[in-house]
Amino acid sequence: MAFTCGTGKHRRPSRVKRTTSNAVGVAALTTTGVIGTLAAPAFAADSSVEQTGLTQAITIGDTVAARIDAQAAAQQHAADEAAARLEAEQAARKQAVEEAKKEREAEERAARAAERKRLNTFVLPIPGSYVSTGYKAGGSLWSSGSHTGVDFHAASGTSVHAVGSGTVVTAGWGGAYGNQVVLRMIDGTYTMYGHLSSIGVSVGQTVTPGGRLGLSGATGNTTGPHLHFEARTTAEYGSDIDPVAYLRSHGVNV
Repeated sequence: MAFTCGTGKHRRPSRVKRTTSNAVGVAALTTTGVIGTLAAPAFAADSSVEQTGLTQAITIGDTVAARIDAQAAAQQHAADEAAARLEAEQAARKQAVEEAKKEREAEERAARAAERKRLNTFVLPIPGSYVSTGYKAGGSLWSSGSHTGVDFHAASGTSVHAVGSGTVVTAGWGGAYGNQVVLRMIDGTYTMYGHLSSIGVSVGQTVTPGGRLGLSGATGNTTGPHLHFEARTTAEYGSDIDPVAYLRSHGVNV
C-alpha cells in the first residue's frame, strides 16, 4: 500500500525559508537597536543556516561589548594608578620642601642664637694676663689719690682686645692715660683702655668681643708698659666702677 507524504506541522521548513526568516530577524533587531552593528566577517564566518540566526548575532554582540568593557576598565585602572602615583610624588615633594624649610629655619635660629651669645660674651682685654695693680689702690702716682681702674700685666706691643661688643667713642690721646680707646658697650656701660703704644680703631667703628683695639705700651703717665683698664657708667673720667666686679658680672674669670 502506497503512502502519500503529507505536510504535517512537524515538517522541517525548507532551507530557503529558514535562511530568510533568520535574516529578517537579524535585520529587525538591528533596526530596533538591539544589535547595533554586526561585523560582516563575523557574520560570514559560518554561513550555514544553523549559525547565522538570532542566537549567534546576540552572542557576537555580547562578546564585543564585554571586550570593550574590559578594555575600558583596564584603561581606567591604569589612569587611576597614574593619578595615584602623581599624587604620591607631589605629596613627597611637598613634604621634602617643608622639611627642608624647617631644617633651614632651625639652622638660622641656631645661627642667630650663637651670634647673640657670641656678641654678649665678655673676655679679658689681654688673654692669659692678670691684674698687677687693683682698683682703688692709693698712692701719689694717681692724681685722684687712688687707682680708677686696674692694670693688666703686659709687655709693650701686646695685643689689646675689646672685652665685649661695643662702639668706639674715643680713639686718641688722653693726657695722663696716653693713647686711649673708649668703647660704649652694648649694655650701655663704657670701658677704657689706656697707655697704648698704638691704636688700631677709629671713632664710630663697631667691635665684637676679642676685637683688636691696638697694642699695649707705656704712653702717658706710667712707670712702665702695661694696660690700664677701666669700667665706667659714662664715657667721662670720674664715672668709674669696679672693673673686676664688672668683668665677673659678665662671666669673665679674673
